[in-house]
Amino acid sequence: VKWYRLAADQGDPDAQSSLAFMYYSGRGVPQDHVQAYKWYALAASRYPPAEKEGREDAARNRDLVGSRLTPAQLAEAQKQSREWTPRQ
Repeated sequence: VKWYRLAADQGDPDAQSSLAFMYYSGRGVPQDHVQAYKWYALAASRYPPAEKEGREDAARNRDLVGSRLTPAQLAEAQKQSREWTPRQ
């Protein structure tokens, strides 16, 4: 989790997708679907156009997680993803 978090915080979409899965499934971190949605949303927006499959997978997973959130949770997850900035 530590290394995925470091890479995800720097904007790596593969790490963001992996971290999202960890939050979704509760592997190595407490299960948190808001965080899963946030990281999938970020990954979907950060994959370059040439990596269409990664972008589509992240978007599909974001939507799946989003369908399981309450409206308030979804709003919070979207807010967190909008406000996120990469760390250097």
